[in-house]
Amino acid sequence: MRIAVTGSVATDHLMTFPGRISDQLLADKLDRISLSFLVDTLEIRDGGVAANIAYGLARLGHRPLLVAAVGRDFRDYGRRLAELGVRTSAVHASETRHTARFLCTTDPDGNQLASFYAGAMAEAADIDLVDVMNRCGRADLVLIGADAPAAMLRHTRACRALEIPYAADPAQQLARLEGPEIRELTDGAHLLFTNEYEHELLLRKTGWTHTEVLRRVGTWITTLGEKGSRIERAGSPAEDVSAVPTDAVVDPTGVGDAFRAGYLAALAAGHTSVRCAQTGSVMASLALSAVGTQTYDTTPEGVRELLRTAYGADAHPLGDHGGRPEGTPAGGGAHR
Repeated sequence: MRIAVTGSVATDHLMTFPGRISDQLLADKLDRISLSFLVDTLEIRDGGVAANIAYGLARLGHRPLLVAAVGRDFRDYGRRLAELGVRTSAVHASETRHTARFLCTTDPDGNQLASFYAGAMAEAADIDLVDVMNRCGRADLVLIGADAPAAMLRHTRACRALEIPYAADPAQQLARLEGPEIRELTDGAHLLFTNEYEHELLLRKTGWTHTEVLRRVGTWITTLGEKGSRIERAGSPAEDVSAVPTDAVVDPTGVGDAFRAGYLAALAAGHTSVRCAQTGSVMASLALSAVGTQTYDTTPEGVRELLRTAYGADAHPLGDHGGRPEGTPAGGGAHR
């Protein structure tokens, strides 16, 4: 199964604050916040949602196509991804801007304050996904991740024109996108990924009811942090999947991206949505135990063993078996 991943590529500046961010917020002064946090550590890592997901897929034996806009400072970053198996031929390199920057401060409770500088990502809307598919080969599934809003919309329209199933993953951009844009991005998506907060924000900004969203997407996957995830489809009961517990909670940044990589890898192998979410939870636990979003190390065999340990069920191969993933429209075959 050929998977293309669109979205941001960034350099992450990850800092840790030893106190609790919530303790610094005064309820009667929230209209005039002026805070500075003295942090204990600074880690500079490669990141960005599209690159993080592509990294996870590559760790599970896939060769995902990365579709993103970067700066000229991406050279070493891109070489590392390519060596891992990520295809970077569809990456657009800006002549004038740096690769995007993500700055995040995390406290011991996992609360975060973050800022994102778009940089070269502003040029992502210049990428023609139709041309990419012609040059690099047609994808069987496209994940449309957080990116320049115009790029997200353009990629969604291209998937519809090409009749390629796509996964809508607006993530952090839900805060910036307007209701009509979110409705266009999600209406007709094969998969919709949100976390618990984004789940409610999407409902509020689209004006759709929960039932209306389910009627418009194939499967809605909501990650719930330490509670795991929930899988929902129109006309079917919701399915809850527990998280994989870990004693080594190091850094929550990129955990959701690792979940998505695991989910898509299992989907490509033709597994049920529950097994897909379980695989996502295993990958999320690995990311949670490492500083940085692309520093955890695993193999398909390692993930299968963790699946057996966590869920006590037979873990089937994560490689493609040539079948069609559960719920994939007939036009979206699964093959390499």
